[in-house]
Formats: sequence, structure tokens, C-alpha cells
Amino acid sequence: MNTVPAPPSELAGRTAVVTGAANGIGAAVAARLTAAGAAVVACDVDAAALADQAARLRDGGARVAEVVGDVSRAATAEQAAQRAEREFGGAHVLVNAAGIQRYGTVETTDESVWNEVLAVNVTSIFLFAKHLVPLMRAAGGGSIVNVSSVQAFVSQTDVVAYSASKGAINALTRAIAVDHAHEQIRCNAVCPGSVDTPMLRTSAARFAGGREPAELLAEWGRSHPLGRAARPEEVAEVCAFLAGPRSSFMTGSEVRVDGGLTAAAGVALPDGG
Repeated sequence: MNTVPAPPSELAGRTAVVTGAANGIGAAVAARLTAAGAAVVACDVDAAALADQAARLRDGGARVAEVVGDVSRAATAEQAAQRAEREFGGAHVLVNAAGIQRYGTVETTDESVWNEVLAVNVTSIFLFAKHLVPLMRAAGGGSIVNVSSVQAFVSQTDVVAYSASKGAINALTRAIAVDHAHEQIRCNAVCPGSVDTPMLRTSAARFAGGREPAELLAEWGRSHPLGRAARPEEVAEVCAFLAGPRSSFMTGSEVRVDGGLTAAAGVALPDGG
């Protein structure tokens, strides 16, 4: 099933900064926002993948600037803000889609891994918001969309750093929303379940054992009441809605895009009961 395209002029004249824009959800968001008319500053640490994604968008007529760098570093966020202002005249939208997954409990997770996950998943949001909020204020308002996870609410085993980072994203989202509502700067979180991205496929390859990773991916998808994992474009659709004027009275919200995963109890009645 295809997603419904946004009105082509919905984000015309607007500039968006997107982190994690080379692959997965971030790439889908960048494509979705440009399709709605926005210029995009695309940020990622993967230079080759980012160049490929930017080239595809430009081939479709999009206006794109690339920033290659570690999103957990202030210099990368500052450069993204500078590019947005210099090349496109300012910024109106920030989508923080960059994220990493690491595995371990509190005992087995090294402190360096804990710090890495929190830096990429949470500190990057703080830094990009810090540098983009002034541009949004100058523009008369804006929208920040943070890609979180259902693991801000529930947790699987062996993901202590990831789960903690996603809970922190939701709390940070609320704080930004409250602090900047009077400036017409909105901030919302999108909380996906399993999404068929390179990150999820890497996890499937790690835990597949003797099976095909695709088989494990399908099994994870079946844990959602809708019976499958999401496509990145489906999450990007919600991000685009929150980025644009149709969500003008939403701020501080946590939108679950999880195929019913967190709505379902783990115990079901037997068939024919």
C-alpha cells in the first residue's frame, strides 16, 4: 500500500535539517520533505551513502545541502545551521532521525558503549535543537520532530542503553515543547515499533543463528498486531505531518507508529474460546 503524497506546496519555501539522512528513516524523511517542497540540509556520518541519497534527491529536482559529520558533536550541528542559513535563508524544521542500537544489560554494557549511545541518540538532539532554535525563532516559529521508539515505553531484553536513550528523547521532547511554545516552535516525538531499516537488518543478521535474517525479520514483524514491520516511508509520513502546518496544534506529543505493538496484551485467548 502506497502512502498518500503530501500537497506539493505544503512545505514550499521552508528549510528542514534532517539527521541520519543517509539511510533508513532519515533518508525516507528527507525524501518526503523534499517531495512536499522543502529544501533539506541532510546530515550523516556516512559520507558515501549521504552523497548517494543527496544525488537521488537532486535528480528529482530537490534542493539539498550535505553535512558530513558526527551528529553528537557540536561542530556538526553548528555547520548544519550555518548551511541552512547561508544556502536556504534559514530553518523551519528539524527532524532528528539519527540513532544507533547497541546490546547489553547494565552489567554487560561497557561505559564507553553507554556514552556512545546516549551521545548519538540524545545529545545530538540537544545540540541540533540548540543551534536550530534561533533560526526558527527568527523565522517566526518552527517544528522539531524527534525519532524515538516504543522502547521509550516498554523494553525488550539486553538493550539498556538504547531503551534509556529513547526514554530520554521523550522527556527532552516535552522540555523543548514547553520551553519554546510561546515562540511557536513545536516539538514532538515519533515512536516507531520495528521498522525495516539497515539497522534492524543488522540486528537480524546478528541474532539469526542458523536461520536467514529475513526469516527473523518476518518473525519480529508478526509480533505487531498488523503482522509486519513498518516501512521507513510510513514513519516518514508521520514525521512530515508533524513537521508541517497540518499539525499546528500539536506539541509535546508522543506519536506511536508501531502497528499496534504497545496496544496489545501479551496474553491472548485461545481460538474458539
